[in-house]
Amino acid sequence: MPRYSTGEAPGGHGYLHKATMNGSCKIENGGFRNDYVRNGVCPEERIPNGGLYKRPFHEAFEETPMLVAVLTYMGYGILTLFGYLRDFLRTWKIEKCHNATEREEQKDFVPLYQDFENFYTRNLYMRIRDNWNRPVCSVPGERVDVMERFTDDYNWTFKFTGRVIEGVINMGSYNYLGFAQKSGFCAEASAAVLQRYGGGVCSTRQEMGNLDKHDELEQLVARFLGVEAAMTYGMGFATNSMNIPALAGKGCLILSDELNHASLVLGARLSGATIRIFKHNNMQSLEKLLRDAIVQGQPRTHRPWRKILILVEGIYSMEGSIVRLPEVIALKKKYKAYLYLDEAHSIGALGPNGRGVVDYFGLDSRDVDIMMGTFTKSFGGAGGYIGGSKVLIDYLRKHSHSTAYAISMSPPVAEQIITSMRCIMGEDGTSLGQERVDQLADNTRYFRRRLTEMGFIIYGNSESPVVPLMLYMPAKIGAFGREMLKRNIGVVVVGFPATPIIESRARFCVSAAHTKEMLDEALKKISEVGDLLQLKYSRHHFVPLLDRPFDETTYEETED
Repeated sequence: MPRYSTGEAPGGHGYLHKATMNGSCKIENGGFRNDYVRNGVCPEERIPNGGLYKRPFHEAFEETPMLVAVLTYMGYGILTLFGYLRDFLRTWKIEKCHNATEREEQKDFVPLYQDFENFYTRNLYMRIRDNWNRPVCSVPGERVDVMERFTDDYNWTFKFTGRVIEGVINMGSYNYLGFAQKSGFCAEASAAVLQRYGGGVCSTRQEMGNLDKHDELEQLVARFLGVEAAMTYGMGFATNSMNIPALAGKGCLILSDELNHASLVLGARLSGATIRIFKHNNMQSLEKLLRDAIVQGQPRTHRPWRKILILVEGIYSMEGSIVRLPEVIALKKKYKAYLYLDEAHSIGALGPNGRGVVDYFGLDSRDVDIMMGTFTKSFGGAGGYIGGSKVLIDYLRKHSHSTAYAISMSPPVAEQIITSMRCIMGEDGTSLGQERVDQLADNTRYFRRRLTEMGFIIYGNSESPVVPLMLYMPAKIGAFGREMLKRNIGVVVVGFPATPIIESRARFCVSAAHTKEMLDEALKKISEVGDLLQLKYSRHHFVPLLDRPFDETTYEETED
């Protein structure tokens, strides 16, 4: 059901909406640009894209202010110049470099890393390295305890002070439903299973590592997703990287979103299939690649592709955007392709029942050929799953490298997932799971609305619990993380190469465990730091993602 009216964002801020694929809409009296409507709704947009969407779909990607973009490039340019100067000083032993280097007798060998990677690590990353890998010494719940540390050699090494910073509000962990707990029914159930089964299995599923707990978990996951069968794995990253090669190979075509996770990228590369990239969430770009693939076939031979596999994510963890799944499914059906959906961040965190992006859009799970997700976020566990038809799962049990070579999931972890999933489904006899799903949705809307009202540039979908706040300038990456920790708020800051060079950001993850008081305290501190660092760039000039230009040449292709 819609949580707010079409054409209006939380807090009353007007968003710009792209004209539908079925036609355009223009309003004479109201702000609009390039057929986008501001603070108004076209008649066609009430049921967008020919009725594919059953609910409003709002995403905002505000343009980078020109002055900010120029200053950001200048900042990186100055850092680069100083980096070359420092490298010159290091060459003449004037400045000491702590970076690992090849031995003298290996100077003619092929370097282990690219020159720019080494340069970036030495001269840019080291300046702000203290913002990452902070040691946490408590359960990673809504509040955490952080071990204080300092450096006396410019972040090359760290030493502990012996002091613990207690009660830091955790705005960075993927604990969407608050199941990362050291007490309560999940922890008690896991402790009981630990007493019975032990901590590890010490074997693969195909050998001596198939426990009744694994079978119970897989049956539960299949019911949760609404599919025929499911298979679980002990590592989320390997669920993608080791299963995609089993599903695609030579003579196959993989169409991958340009912002897909590294595990999807690695799996696609390991498969040996041809890879082509479409612009993020851009259905015109995807359809063009699909049409070209059908018409032209394989390179050189022009034979039909053995298989076309589309790779997308439910929630993109750096952009905070949600996949346009109804449109992807429509294109997949139109061109007879297969769809691989990664719900690492969306499972549990989206949908009226917490069952992911398929539930969010009210779609049929049978329209998604391969449903993948992880247990590391909403369920407070570890590992991942693949769901789909029984034929698919039976095939993966025989051909997946994760099944044949990886150690089975730890029994206490499996029990943690079983208990939390049953809670979400309401099979524990309480409404706690549904309450957490609803609370997460409320917290997400409130947090995003308040940040937008403060004047920050916020990316992504209005209902995504991943909330990127744009920082842009390199110096502000480190400054924001340090200033927030001083105010007892733990945040994640992200910069190049994880993001485009001028789109550095802080990434907040909202949790159902956050109370309104916690969110208000965090928002107050974020506003203080925003004023201190002059981060309130927003002019509310929103640019929908589909408006980003598509260059036909900007795709990657690998051929056998």
